[in-house]
Amino acid sequence: MLTTVVFDADETLIDLRPAVTGGLEAVLAQMRRLTPAAAAVCLADLESDWDAVFGHLAAAPVTQIRRAALARSLDRAGLAAHLDEAVTIFFARRFALTRPYADVLPALAALRHRWTLGFATNGNSRPERCGLAGKFDFEVYAHDDGLPKKPAPEFYAAVCAAAGVPPQQVVHIGDNPVHDVVGAQRAGLRAVWLNRRNEPTPDQVTPDATVRTLAELPAVLAGLPAVPADLPGEGDLPTQIRRRSGETPRVDV
Repeated sequence: MLTTVVFDADETLIDLRPAVTGGLEAVLAQMRRLTPAAAAVCLADLESDWDAVFGHLAAAPVTQIRRAALARSLDRAGLAAHLDEAVTIFFARRFALTRPYADVLPALAALRHRWTLGFATNGNSRPERCGLAGKFDFEVYAHDDGLPKKPAPEFYAAVCAAAGVPPQQVVHIGDNPVHDVVGAQRAGLRAVWLNRRNEPTPDQVTPDATVRTLAELPAVLAGLPAVPADLPGEGDLPTQIRRRSGETPRVDV
C-alpha cells in the first residue's frame, strides 16, 4: 500500500530561477558600486561561473558550489576580497524572492488528508524560508550528517527512514529524470516525473507516471498500482543518463 509522497524542492515545489537571477543581479549591482571594472561584467558571466565550477564540485554542498561560483565572478573585477559580502548579498536576495509555484499549495492541501508528505532536497531551500512552513511531516537534506546527494541510494534510504515506512510505500515526485526518477526507482521507490516544460522523456527513463502540473498529482497517485514493477539496479544506470546527473545549471542554490 502506498502511504507516503515525498517531494523534491527546487524546480519541483519552488520556482527558483527568478530567485537565483535576482540574487545574482544584486551581487552584480554591488560589484559595480565597488569598482568601475565591474562595468565589463554582465549577468550572463555570473550565470556561467556556476557552470564553470559545478563539474568538479558536483558532490559538494550547494552553498559551497555557489560560493566558488561567486568567487570566480568577483575575480572578473578584482574583487576577491569581497567574497563574504557577496555571499551574504546573494543569499539574502535569493531567499527574499523564493516562492512556491502556484500549483503547490493547492496540491499539498489536496494530498494531506490521505498521504504522509515529505520534503527531500539536494539544495539548501528550507520550507520555512520558501512559503511552505508546516506543510510536511518530515524533511531530508543532503549533507546533513554526511548524507550524500540524490541519486545516491543512501539518500533514498534516509527518506524511507524519516518516513518510517519501506520503499514500496513511498512515491517520489521531482523534476530531474535522473535524481528524482531513476535514482528513486533504483532505491525501490515509485517515481513521478514533474515535467513542467513538456520535455521529451530521456532514453531509458521510465517514470511510474508523468505530470505537467501538480494539480494532476492527486488523481495520478490514486491510480498508481500498489506493487512496483521490476526496478533497475545501480549498475544498470545507463551512460547517457549518468551524464545528466548534475543539478540543473544555475538554479540549485
